[in-house]
Amino acid sequence: MTNSQQGSKFNINIGKISGGEIQVGDRTYYGHQISPKSENAAPTSSPDPKRTILVVAASPVNQAKLRLDREVREIDEGLRLAKHREKFDLQQRWAVRPNDLRRALLEIQPQIVHFCGHGEGEAGLLLEDELGKAKLVSTEAIAGLFQLFAERGLECVVLNACYSKVQAEAIAQHINYVVGMSDAIADKAAISFAVGFYDALGAGWSYTDAYSLGCNAIALEGIAQNLLPVLKQKT
Repeated sequence: MTNSQQGSKFNINIGKISGGEIQVGDRTYYGHQISPKSENAAPTSSPDPKRTILVVAASPVNQAKLRLDREVREIDEGLRLAKHREKFDLQQRWAVRPNDLRRALLEIQPQIVHFCGHGEGEAGLLLEDELGKAKLVSTEAIAGLFQLFAERGLECVVLNACYSKVQAEAIAQHINYVVGMSDAIADKAAISFAVGFYDALGAGWSYTDAYSLGCNAIALEGIAQNLLPVLKQKT
C-alpha cells in the first residue's frame, strides 16, 4: 500500500479491482471477503442439543392394570407447554417385550429412558411376552443393557415402578442419574412424580432439581408417598 502526499490531501492506493476481485498489496480478496478473519474472533455458538425421552410402557394382562396411558399423556402435555419444549423429543413404545426395548434403544439413542410398569424388587422388572403376559427381566440383564448405552448418550433412567430401587442402584453403576421406587407406589403418586419431574426438565432444571420437584409434586397432592422415589447417581 502506498501513500502520496499532495498539500494537505492524501491519496491511498489500495491496488486494483477486477470483477469480483480486489488486489491489496500481495493479497487477493474475492466477493464479500474484504478482510481476513481475525484469529481472536469469538466462535459461533451452537444451540443446545435436543434431548430425546424414550418412554417404555409394559402392563401385562395378568398383572394389576396401571394407568400408564394417563401417565404418558400428562408427561407429553407438560413438555408441550414447557418453556424449553423445543429442546425435547418424546418417543413412546407400548406393550414392550425384551426385544422391543433393545431395538428402541438402538433406533432412538435416547438421552432419557422412562420405564412405567411393574417391578418385582430383587427379582427384576416385568415386561411382556408374545401373549402380553408378564415376562420377568432380571436386574443384572437390565443393568447390563443400559451399560451398553452409557457411552452412547444415555444420561438418565427413570424407573416409575414399584420396588425398583434395586434396579436403580445397579443401573447407577453405569448411568449418571437413575430414579427408582423404594416400595410399592400408587398410580396417582407415580403420575404426580412424573409430571413434576418432566415439568422441571422442560423449565431448564437439572436432573437432581427435577427429582426434588417430582417428590414435592406428590406431597402437594396430599399423598404420603413423596419419600418413595430415590435418586441414585453414578460415583
